[in-house]
Amino acid sequence: MRARAASFLIAALAATLLLGFSRAWAIAPEQMPTPQLEARYLALIHGFRCMQCQDESLADSPVNLAADMRRQVRDMLLAGKTDQQIRDFMVSRYGYFILFKPPFVLKTAWLWLTPGVLLLVGVIAALTVIRRRAALVAKDLEDNDLTDA
Repeated sequence: MRARAASFLIAALAATLLLGFSRAWAIAPEQMPTPQLEARYLALIHGFRCMQCQDESLADSPVNLAADMRRQVRDMLLAGKTDQQIRDFMVSRYGYFILFKPPFVLKTAWLWLTPGVLLLVGVIAALTVIRRRAALVAKDLEDNDLTDA
């Protein structure tokens, strides 16, 4: 009796594991008709940001909005649109925020220039602190020389 229960438990565990690793967990299981379209589709949906999750690409997001956007990209690819036409459409609809790598244009210049400006401010602040401390050390040494004499 125990052997039968143990074998049932093992079979149930195996079935659970097999079901857990099935394609049912895939977010976008539909396939494109050709490998070239599939590659373009995957590149595009990995390059667009989910507007609801904002930290995930369309390819990785499980929300319904992302599924609708993936479907829209798929339909545009099947309609013969180029990658640039699809990007332009998404940017016109959602703004540059939808792109994980926005282009350097006037609207996104702050995004590209801010890290450099902050680095420059940090270097200037560090140099100022170092110079002031060096001046304090020099002054302290002068004061010690005067008291020793």
